[in-house]
Amino acid sequence: MPQAATQSTISSAVFAAQSTFRKVMDAMARPGTIQTVAPAAAAPAPLGGAAAAVALALFDHDTPIWRDASFATDAVTQWLRFNTGCPLVADQAEAAFALACDLEKLPQLASFALGTQDYPDRSTTLILQLASLSDGEGLTLSGPGIRDTARLSPAGLPKDFVEQLAGNRALFPRGVDLVLVAGNELAALPRTTIVARA
Repeated sequence: MPQAATQSTISSAVFAAQSTFRKVMDAMARPGTIQTVAPAAAAPAPLGGAAAAVALALFDHDTPIWRDASFATDAVTQWLRFNTGCPLVADQAEAAFALACDLEKLPQLASFALGTQDYPDRSTTLILQLASLSDGEGLTLSGPGIRDTARLSPAGLPKDFVEQLAGNRALFPRGVDLVLVAGNELAALPRTTIVARA
């Protein structure tokens, strides 16, 4: 490949990662809003467009990653290692990020790294891939970054997820943060968000 083409490809990838990073930060600042990202090219199934784009924007050699069994395939493993250089861990409590798709088998939120009172940022951010962000159970969100209330209807969350989120919020400033992805869309539920069934 000519040098100019290689530089153009690298520049495009950097620009895409920066754009995705800004959208994740915007979603965290405004819980319940749905952001659309440019899908990462050549991501292997079952890694969806937004999940792959978030991985490219957030994962690197300093961020240990835990994956559920759905994402522990050879193809996904090789793609993550080649594109991000991230170390992969078997213990979710050691993970800076967690990537999960089979949410009925998702470990309890409290089993991930929750940070400490002095270092609450040393917690896991979960990236949960869903079927949809708009066709599931209606949730009402309130708290920082939300004027009055917001609505989100993610499809495929575990049955006790609202209760788990309440327990997670009670740990503040400790606790996990969540990025929900479906197709090329993402939304965030930071630990400060109050979540109730609509």
